[in-house]
Amino acid sequence: MASARITNLQNAVKQVPLIQPPQPSSAAQGAVQMRIKNTQGSADRLSQSKSMVLQDTDLPQKPLSRHRRNQSQHGVILTAATAFEPLGDLKGEHLNVAKISENGKKQRKNWTSMWTVLTTDELLLYKDKQETGVKPGGKTDVVQLCGAVIEWTTEKSSKKNVFQITTNTGSEYLIQAENYSTASKWHDGIRKTVESLTKDDRGFALRRSNSSEFLPRHSSLPGHGAVSPNTKPRNPVHRRSINMFSSSKLKHSASDSADKNGVKNRLKKFIIRRPSMKTLQEKGLIKDRVFGCHLLTLCEREGTTVPKFVKLCLEAVEKRGLEADGIYRVSGNLATIQKLRFIVDQEEELDLDHNQWEDIHVITGALKMYFRELPEPLFPFRFFEQFVETVKIKESKQKIQAVKKLIHQLPKPNHDTMKVLFSHLQKVLVFSKKNLMSTQGIGIVFGPTLMWPELDAGNMAVNMVYQNQIVEFILIESREIFNLDKK
Repeated sequence: MASARITNLQNAVKQVPLIQPPQPSSAAQGAVQMRIKNTQGSADRLSQSKSMVLQDTDLPQKPLSRHRRNQSQHGVILTAATAFEPLGDLKGEHLNVAKISENGKKQRKNWTSMWTVLTTDELLLYKDKQETGVKPGGKTDVVQLCGAVIEWTTEKSSKKNVFQITTNTGSEYLIQAENYSTASKWHDGIRKTVESLTKDDRGFALRRSNSSEFLPRHSSLPGHGAVSPNTKPRNPVHRRSINMFSSSKLKHSASDSADKNGVKNRLKKFIIRRPSMKTLQEKGLIKDRVFGCHLLTLCEREGTTVPKFVKLCLEAVEKRGLEADGIYRVSGNLATIQKLRFIVDQEEELDLDHNQWEDIHVITGALKMYFRELPEPLFPFRFFEQFVETVKIKESKQKIQAVKKLIHQLPKPNHDTMKVLFSHLQKVLVFSKKNLMSTQGIGIVFGPTLMWPELDAGNMAVNMVYQNQIVEFILIESREIFNLDKK
């Protein structure tokens, strides 16, 4: 039986030249002769024969894989011989390596000289050359080549002879050698390894880490020739795997758009089904506000021609604020003003004599805010241009009559509110020596507050000048315009 095993091994050695390997060295021939002449036991001879085959590293990788498929009787020995061998002579060499992405996350490019070793399914990167094998913890990085993409690149680096490896998890490595022959040798070796691994796993999908985006298959993958570093890679369109990835991506995009359309439709239905403002007000869910309410609407609701809040503010100022320095010009505390506004909008009982409203500038600030937040200003939009043209009149009496005529054309709430306000401002001017407020100062404060154009199509600075002039002129001539001396 021992002689039969030796005969089988001899037949295996004789069949090796059929796949045209390199001529065995003299040392290998001596090993074969020694194996035949050896008179040890059958178990020892078989062990020695296996060790001799394992040490023969001159056989190329591809013929061995073909031999393994055709000669299944020697599969155990030959598979063991090739499982731990790198391809060809790519056992180890110093190459420049830069890791620019890890699991889809970009990293700073930092070139490092690494001792590079290619195995049957991995590219091993070491900081230092490994002389006597792999030490525990000696590996710096391991590049899994199963499902990887390899391609020449000139865009990722200014160096020459650079190719890129993209793993199936989205990690990206740049490999560079000083001369093209070395770079091409490693490129071809890694490409062949990727090809062999991909043949074993046809359905492997390349995808970026933490993403549904598929990585493109470039011409460096199986079925395509190597691309030179100066040649722009072409995008293959005839591969079945490409079509599979493209259809998956298209389906994914279609599902996303369908989800978006569904959300839009639900939002449209929700908006359509929303109750109207009138319905909410009738149910008491929304109360009528004071701030931001149209002047005519507010007066109709209150049954007056001058809003109650305006009257309360003017009475409080006349009671304790006419001599306040910078009245209407100095701003009050905004938080307190907003608190006052909230109470007014909630239709709560308002007592402006309470100590929380002791700062008169809070009351004047709330009054100015009320006028600024009117949907239509106290001087209605349709009268804005007419007031501007009137204030341009040179002759004083003619100007007074023109302004008086326009004011009497205003709606009743606008006219009466304006009359009460300018009558109050006349009282403020009486104490101008103490409160330091002049007609010009009041015009600057109330000009943009009481009137503004519906569309800011003109020059804002010019409009502001006219606004101030109009308010100042009405304030000066208020007794004549509003007949304040007549009761």
